[in-house]
Amino acid sequence: MGTCIGRDDCRTYYKSIYDISIEDIDGNEIKLSTFQNQVLLIVNVATYCGLTDKNYFQLEELYEKYNSKGFNVIAFPCNQFLFQEPREEAKIKAFVKSKGARFILCKKTQINGDKAHDLFKYLRQNSKLRGGRIGWNFGKFLVDKNGDIYNYYSPGTEPELIKPDIERLI
Repeated sequence: MGTCIGRDDCRTYYKSIYDISIEDIDGNEIKLSTFQNQVLLIVNVATYCGLTDKNYFQLEELYEKYNSKGFNVIAFPCNQFLFQEPREEAKIKAFVKSKGARFILCKKTQINGDKAHDLFKYLRQNSKLRGGRIGWNFGKFLVDKNGDIYNYYSPGTEPELIKPDIERLI
């Protein structure tokens, strides 16, 4: 496994999303290969965004409804949009718990630019974004059971509107 930090083409270094590792909010490494044969919704989140309450509620609803059928939500706090995620990990975790969310929460992560996590470089390059930038908090990538990116949904797309695609992929 290589790294595509500072590189334009993550496909040179990662054959699939399953070659990438992430860190949860507590600093534990999670290999995405753990999620083979599951449908994933990967989303960048922020606690001080106007989209936060509705998205957290709907993301948890999706997680609750489909998790037993092979679906998971993986959320990445990000402070790249008007500094709407300034909190430290412990406070982010407490906030998310207060919202009743039980899906996977990761360490604060950059999603755009040279310092973006390799996962987001890979997702952006292999989706309809074609390497472009995620425009705001709550950009969502739906990944099928084979690790292929099924679709990217803009921040304004409410998670409940993704249900038909999730049901198609489960």
